Amino acid sequence: MLFSIIFFLCSFSCFPLNIGAADSKSIYESFLQCLTSQPPQHNPTFSTIVYSSAFNSTSYTTVLQEYIKNRRLNNTSTPKPVLIITPTKESHVQATIICAKKLGVQIKIRSGGHDYEGISYISSEKDFIVLDMFNFRDVNVNIATETAVVEAGAQLGELYYRIWEKSKVHGFPAGVCPTVGVGGHLSGGGYGTMLRKYGLSVDHVIDARIVDAKGRILNRKTMGEDLFWAIRGGGGGSFGVILSYTVKLVPVPAVNTVFRIMKTVAENATDIVYKWQLVVPHIDDRLFIRVLLQPVTVNKLKTGRATFVAHFLGDSDALLALMNKNFPELGLKKEDCLEVSWVQSILYWANFDVNTTAVEILLNRHSDNVNFLKRKSDYVQTPIPKSGLTSIFNKLVELGKIGLVFNPYGGKMNELPADATPFPHRAGNLFKIQYSVNWNDDDPELEKNYLNQAKVLYKFMTEYVSKNPRGAFLNYRDLDIGVRAGTGKNGYNSGKVYGEKYFMGNFNRLVMVKTAVDPDNFFRNEQSIPTLPGKSTGKPRKMTTLT
Repeated sequence: MLFSIIFFLCSFSCFPLNIGAADSKSIYESFLQCLTSQPPQHNPTFSTIVYSSAFNSTSYTTVLQEYIKNRRLNNTSTPKPVLIITPTKESHVQATIICAKKLGVQIKIRSGGHDYEGISYISSEKDFIVLDMFNFRDVNVNIATETAVVEAGAQLGELYYRIWEKSKVHGFPAGVCPTVGVGGHLSGGGYGTMLRKYGLSVDHVIDARIVDAKGRILNRKTMGEDLFWAIRGGGGGSFGVILSYTVKLVPVPAVNTVFRIMKTVAENATDIVYKWQLVVPHIDDRLFIRVLLQPVTVNKLKTGRATFVAHFLGDSDALLALMNKNFPELGLKKEDCLEVSWVQSILYWANFDVNTTAVEILLNRHSDNVNFLKRKSDYVQTPIPKSGLTSIFNKLVELGKIGLVFNPYGGKMNELPADATPFPHRAGNLFKIQYSVNWNDDDPELEKNYLNQAKVLYKFMTEYVSKNPRGAFLNYRDLDIGVRAGTGKNGYNSGKVYGEKYFMGNFNRLVMVKTAVDPDNFFRNEQSIPTLPGKSTGKPRKMTTLT
């Protein structure tokens, strides 16, 4: 397969750094001096969590590359942070924020490194540091209250395993890639195969701990409902440093069913995908069927193929009855079905063999490999006609590498209003598209070709997807749709370009929250929420309606 359900990533060699030694040394010394002056005083642990290319370059390189999940963003020309801070205590995070502000250094926040454009560890600004939260990975599950407190640096696999340890009939609706960091996943929305039954990950966040731009640790009560709303889908990195989320667990059956069926164009894939569009958004919300469209070679001839991958919250008999009634065109048979536990469904969707893979693999923070990759996203609100699907298959074959992933909506996603969280893409969307291309060869010409394929296909799909604005999914980060440029009015106007694609009608509210809690725009990145235009007062501003 040209790409897989989980993003298998592979190891790579170290690249030389492009940071000036004098700059790095100066910032390191100034930063360490500032850190040690913060309470608690004379803390000897700070020197063990600060990494610099000028003082401990080998360790610096190891830490930097430990959680880079896209080889395209790790080469000699990739901007490198002057420092990496790896906090082990909440006070470390507070001190880092205070010192970064004093020294005027941009801070980037990394929880897992799966952000597709690498903005948690690279920057367009000259001097920046990375606050890497990988040490914050405790997960405390309470089955009595059906909740879990999960720190931002924990990975989804660790969360799933800790739930499974305590209960075989509880789960959490989040992503299918076990090595994704909780902090970024939940703060950007987060979804998985229980999307239609239980909605987004953020729909089940009931509390959080965050360090704001003043270095204060806040929870839901002390941060207020506006900020709590914003960090559940608006991207936590625009508002502060997420320390942990408290989430509500959901019930899952003891027996789940999964399947994978492939159909080429010659095997009626076009008609079946067309019917999928009509049926799956309205089918029983216990069922999630993802479709992968990709070019393949069969008998030395290039053609298109659709792969249907499913997770059903129930046994195979119930699934077969449902499919025979609503979607017989797929031709699902008993032998296609595999009955598994909920945690085994995670392994299945992560492309592990459920018969031979121990659940403990979910605790392996590097169970993936690192590839070169590019992702984009879209939303479909009107069924694509058969003629359109034929054209899409033909275009995939013509381009040769890139594929599309269709993720069905409906169910719970139709029940919550668009402004329940910053994530706005709810009712009215039939499915979400992910554009996906992976490659292994470190070849600039290949990279140029594959990135161009993504842009060409994205343009080709314009007539079939949402419009005014054309929607995008924050967790499928894509710098092609716009980047923040400048400050004040320029910063706001450039932020509005991508902001309205990601957040649509919720963008203005996010700007007002941002302006109130971080008026100096300390927490910023290439696609962060901008502040309202105007001179900063350094004080929270009253939230007013934008005109």
